[in-house]
Amino acid sequence: MNRLNSLAFFILVLSATIYGIIVWKGELVQPDDIIDSEETPDFIAEALKSNIYTDLGKLSHTIEADRMEHYSKQELTRFELPNYTLYPKSSKAPWKASAKEAILYKNNRVVLNHRVRLKSTEQDSLIEEVHCKYLELDLNTNIISSDQTVVIIGKDFTMYGSGLIIDLNTKQMTLTEHVRTLYKKNHE
Repeated sequence: MNRLNSLAFFILVLSATIYGIIVWKGELVQPDDIIDSEETPDFIAEALKSNIYTDLGKLSHTIEADRMEHYSKQELTRFELPNYTLYPKSSKAPWKASAKEAILYKNNRVVLNHRVRLKSTEQDSLIEEVHCKYLELDLNTNIISSDQTVVIIGKDFTMYGSGLIIDLNTKQMTLTEHVRTLYKKNHE
């Protein structure tokens, strides 16, 4: 029985040693050394500036960003500090949209996130700025929407609400839920 106990003890020690070596080798591989090819962008651009035109040669929109990463497998492009300039079909004055980050999907839908600001460049526009955390922009139709809380700053008023749809071509705006509006006195 003594030999059987010795053999069992030897196998136990050998197994523990092999397990220890495997765990030790596994800890030597740093997570930064493992690269997931699906998360690696196909290409990166710094200080990006791009003009996009319609089929008829008219300027549709421009994009400027500090950094752009394109992922072809996921069919999306990520932007850091993007600034879009949108040229509606029925107006000469463009709109400007900016955020901390954005994602452009293959269907020309842009999702702007964090400190989103939409600004009219038209001199006498009723709506001057829109502020929110999240905004979706369809570059094909120039329709902007958000289901989040929004602040709309206009001539002599500030409006608070949630849920917003703006058609830049027709200049129509729909606010899903109105919370309050503050009016300021015109000092002209």
